[in-house]
Amino acid sequence: MYQNLEECIQDLEKSGQLIRIKEEVDPHLEMAAIHMKVFEAKGPALLFENVKGSSYPAVSNLFGTVERSKYIFRKTWDKTQEIIGLRNDPMSALKSPFKHVGSGVAATKALPMKKSSLPSTFKEIQISDLPLIHHWPDDGGAFVTLPQVYSEDPEKPGIMNANLGMYRIQLSGNEYELNKEIGLHYQIHRGIGVHQAKTTKLGKPLKVSIFIGGHPSHTLSAVMPLPEGLSEMTFAGMLAGRRFRYSYEDGYCISHDADFVITGEIHPGETKPEGPFGDHLGYYSLTHEFPLMRVHKVYAKENSVWPFTVVGRPPQEDTAFGDLIHELTGDAVKQEIPGVKEVLAVDAAGVHPLLFAIGSERYTPYQKVKQPAELLTIANRILGTGQLSLAKFLFIAAEEDKPLSTHDEVEFLSYILERIDLHRDIHFQTNTTMDTLDYSGTGLNTGSKVVFAACGDKKRDLCTAVPEALRRLNGCEDARFVMPGVVALKASKFKTYEDAQKEMDALSTSISKSGELTNCPLLIVCDDSEFMSASLSNFLWATFTRSNPSHDMYGVNSYYQHKHWGCDNVIIDARIKPHHAPPLIADQTVAKKIDRLFENGASLSKMK
Repeated sequence: MYQNLEECIQDLEKSGQLIRIKEEVDPHLEMAAIHMKVFEAKGPALLFENVKGSSYPAVSNLFGTVERSKYIFRKTWDKTQEIIGLRNDPMSALKSPFKHVGSGVAATKALPMKKSSLPSTFKEIQISDLPLIHHWPDDGGAFVTLPQVYSEDPEKPGIMNANLGMYRIQLSGNEYELNKEIGLHYQIHRGIGVHQAKTTKLGKPLKVSIFIGGHPSHTLSAVMPLPEGLSEMTFAGMLAGRRFRYSYEDGYCISHDADFVITGEIHPGETKPEGPFGDHLGYYSLTHEFPLMRVHKVYAKENSVWPFTVVGRPPQEDTAFGDLIHELTGDAVKQEIPGVKEVLAVDAAGVHPLLFAIGSERYTPYQKVKQPAELLTIANRILGTGQLSLAKFLFIAAEEDKPLSTHDEVEFLSYILERIDLHRDIHFQTNTTMDTLDYSGTGLNTGSKVVFAACGDKKRDLCTAVPEALRRLNGCEDARFVMPGVVALKASKFKTYEDAQKEMDALSTSISKSGELTNCPLLIVCDDSEFMSASLSNFLWATFTRSNPSHDMYGVNSYYQHKHWGCDNVIIDARIKPHHAPPLIADQTVAKKIDRLFENGASLSKMK
């Protein structure tokens, strides 16, 4: 079992899963470009030994594949998974107590260990000494992309009630005074927000510690959706097979295992502009006011290594992160939400915009005609649970006569489109919360949600090519087949919502006049139907990141009845809107500059 990040790096190198990059590399765009090229090729972890402007090496792509991640945690994976299972199903431990003795021992060893003072291997440095990595051309500065942000509840101080989360940290740029101020961006529904609200009410600053590095389990713990009562630090210890070691300095918690620690305070009402930043939806999250953190001290451990990743349109390294988390905690949602079999945040759609779910339909088994009932209860529970509540589109189905999986996107969507009653089974939530990073809504954190629910017998056969009626429409052209039951239509550039309403009304009328189109329940209006139809990934990404259900969903022969909306065919306007954030586009000049590292004799020549 590793004592630290350095031992993990050495182990990966010995097993052929890490390459050292000996050439000097610029942290401004070059390191990120190299990482993305190697990740895309399903390549190894990377150790940048010579980072321009910093004496510290940096490592990336540690979690680039699920296989590598499970290799890192190979000695503790099964026990950790079992302990999480016990938290979800404690009765199993009572039924077979001796079977779980090992799990109890592992859990006890995972309790955090408080030390009396800071290790002698720690020294004070400054923010400017760190690898200041600038990932995308229009990023506002250098960011920490794998931080473990630690804060304590002022009403229940102490490590067992603390929160450890992964919130992005801006180290330079904008109006931040280098070495004295940094930006802390956290989205809604985050634990640190509760802590800050409490300290603000008390008129006190919130003390924050930012850990970077340490055992890889500590990084993973910062993003884990853990069962209630299981602290991130305990989970980190379990997965590391080594207790989380810490002490307090000047009132700040210091992880003895971290490679770097930044401490500071967030004072009530103090904010500064943070961003832009390339995010996991595949766009820039724009500049907004977020909490300002006044830097207290910065520490670096002897032989420390700076871990980083690149955030952008999926798939990226955090895709493997997500798969790993799902495997560890996949059954937890079944315990939290009765009736659920599966919930999947669709990675290709940027995770939060789109959820697939499978649930039970047991309310009225005596009725011959089946319609969603329990599914709607489950849908409301899903949209009211933790990070799942950030979703915009939820497609939920009842598994009936054959096994169904959310992981086969085409099969799952086809199953719903074959069965959904478009007059009855579409349910909106308007003027509600939305992901902070999603700019398709009506403002920061605000937008809408929609549930597509389906059960019962198959109602329609889905088209397997573009129906002839869609090849001769007014206002739309270049109809392209996307998947069974889904066709993309190219339209003129979006102007205003008033114009869009008129355009969609005209399109609906044109389709209605052409006759029934029952085999094509979902139409996507877009700027580029060739791009939309080129791959399933393009369809999922562009459709669900560029639409707000309440504003961008229309229907053929749509109507309202007692506040409920229905239609014959759903139309989603997935054109780019003026208020949307710009997509991430790599700098091609930089892409050419990094070719030197892939040439014969260079560090990455084997990746050529």
